[in-house]
Amino acid sequence: MTTTSAPPRLDTSAARPGPLGRLGLWLVAHARLVTAGWILVVVALGVFAPQVESELSGAGWQADGSPSVEARELARTHFGGQASSAIQVVVHRDDGPVTEGRGAEVIAAVTARLEAEPRIADVVAPQAGATLSADGRTAIVMAGAGVDTNEMVRVATDLKQPLQDLSGDGIEVDPTGSSLLWSDFNEANLEAMLTSEMISWPLTLTILVIAFGALVAAGLPLLLTLAGLVASAGSLVLINELVPVSIWAMNFAMMFSLALGIDYALFLVVRYRAARMGAGLTARRAVAETMDTAGKAVLLSGLTVLVSLSAVMLVPSPSFRSMAGGIMISVVFVLAATLTLLPIVLFGLDRRIDRFSLPWVTTGQHRSRRFAAWGERLWQRPAAWGAASVIVLLALASPVVGLRTSMPSIGVLPDDASARVGYDRVQDAFGDGAPGTLQVVVEASQAEAASSVLVSDPGIAGAQPARLATDGSGLAIVQAVPTVDPSDPALATTVDRLRSELPDTALVGGAAVENIDLKSQLDRSTPLVIGVVLALGFVLLLVALQAPLIALLGTLVSLLSTAAAFGVARLVFQDGWGAGVLGFESQGFLDAWAPVFFFAMIFAIAMDYTVFLLASAKEHYERTGDPKEAMVGALAHSGRVIFAAGAVMVVVFFTFALSGPLPPKEMGVVLGVAVLLDAFVVRLVLLPVLLRLTGHAAWYAPAWLRRALPTITFAHH
Repeated sequence: MTTTSAPPRLDTSAARPGPLGRLGLWLVAHARLVTAGWILVVVALGVFAPQVESELSGAGWQADGSPSVEARELARTHFGGQASSAIQVVVHRDDGPVTEGRGAEVIAAVTARLEAEPRIADVVAPQAGATLSADGRTAIVMAGAGVDTNEMVRVATDLKQPLQDLSGDGIEVDPTGSSLLWSDFNEANLEAMLTSEMISWPLTLTILVIAFGALVAAGLPLLLTLAGLVASAGSLVLINELVPVSIWAMNFAMMFSLALGIDYALFLVVRYRAARMGAGLTARRAVAETMDTAGKAVLLSGLTVLVSLSAVMLVPSPSFRSMAGGIMISVVFVLAATLTLLPIVLFGLDRRIDRFSLPWVTTGQHRSRRFAAWGERLWQRPAAWGAASVIVLLALASPVVGLRTSMPSIGVLPDDASARVGYDRVQDAFGDGAPGTLQVVVEASQAEAASSVLVSDPGIAGAQPARLATDGSGLAIVQAVPTVDPSDPALATTVDRLRSELPDTALVGGAAVENIDLKSQLDRSTPLVIGVVLALGFVLLLVALQAPLIALLGTLVSLLSTAAAFGVARLVFQDGWGAGVLGFESQGFLDAWAPVFFFAMIFAIAMDYTVFLLASAKEHYERTGDPKEAMVGALAHSGRVIFAAGAVMVVVFFTFALSGPLPPKEMGVVLGVAVLLDAFVVRLVLLPVLLRLTGHAAWYAPAWLRRALPTITFAHH
């Protein structure tokens, strides 16, 4: 039993429902119609869902409008597809010249197979001094890109196995290049996703059973999330017919929606059980109260998540925009299912929601005595608990000062992946920089000057003679091999120097240069995205809570958990702490897309918990006017939900850290640590302490601001 005085009991039986409450009553009154509508939507979109892995694209990691992308398109259009997206088929022989005997037969078979593929443009045979090694044992057959980068990844997937099957009798055939890299990575990533899901779903159900205390209640979030995911998968396939959608959009959407869907369903189910079995309301009144309180918090939380992710659209890169868009679509479906389908399910199951309850569960218990006692402890010693939480967060955040970022290297692929084997063969035969060959597209009149600059540059190991376009475009292309590995930071310095010294019509491209340009774009976009996310998050909290001080504090404390998560990421992925346990090879940096994309995701999740906690606190403050009851009551009524939802998210995210290639591991560790710290340190310790220290001021709003803001209340009056 908590020592705080209970809030005054309202006569909720006579309460007039608010807008969401009236929506809930309309839904249960038209349950068959709404259910039939959802079945129709899920079935109609679900027909397309199985195609999601094959239809969505695997590329799009580029900075739109950059010189390297322009160079790639010119190379593809005017030089037989010999662009960065071309496929390089490496044929190797250990016991003699690869262009003789059985080796020549294999090269001919490779050429024939490539020429039979209509999506391949010009096929270029191995050439001495360029694509035939000095010892004659390694040759590269170049397959020009006849379609865009997204389709070339599919081409790589289709050709990979047939080409590898030509190996034998001491001859090895390994396709490589950027298109193969994304094909192999997508394949490894899919395998990791499936493995993670097989691990996370049973663990998630176990946590939910413990949190809800009943098997039926625990299964509802998973069923609703599944319905939302099927619908979102089908919609992504349809959208892909209009605009290319990255396969990563579905991967992130599945993970993110599972976590958020469970959060939302938890909040509504717990509130309904309390209203129906705890307060003794009728089923209809329980639905109305649940929607007016927990439903309102879920709606605001969902809007905050959507706003946070929308900021990623500011990054001019197809992959980022489609990933953010894919997650947003899945969140919309899960949010819609939670606010329209779940009330009907709750009303239909009613008391049967507690079937198969655990023996120690108190049906309808909403106010947790344990979390109320925890709130009392924080109220009595706020300075000590607040200081401890801040010290922990700052200590974990301190390594972020030395964080380095770069684009992923070939090391993100498994050792036996075709792209990686071929990459290593090319390096061994042609030099460290050969897999990152630069492509300089220039006007034909300046080709000689461009070649001269390339040959004399200390960062270039060698350059081929300029090749003139035969289509009358007046362009030429010069291929140049850098002296360093494509992932070496020194290559960026070389590219910058070349761009300043080459003729003014020259465009420097190549897969490695596209990565450099994307990193530069991400470095420029990250501060803007972070600023927009913080500003929009604050505005939404301000509108929801009608209290500028606590809205500001709720926004700022999210930066602490985010910084701490990236501090841990620096130790793990840059410095290699725990690399052996997690099974990866440290690249010496964090992937460049992580800060901007993960920040938006972390902030979205953080605001999810913030809205749940502060909405509950505001509800108690509106009922009692007592800051203590607002703080202690918020923990007593939402602490268990935040704890359970946080545990589920940590499990979901950390399973990604244990399987698959490096980027999903980064995602799992960064998001897992962020949720762990945000749910259990920030929302259950630091934010309640701030409510205690600010008291009535936390909920103060000047009259002019109250008049300017829409009226939003969380108490069911």
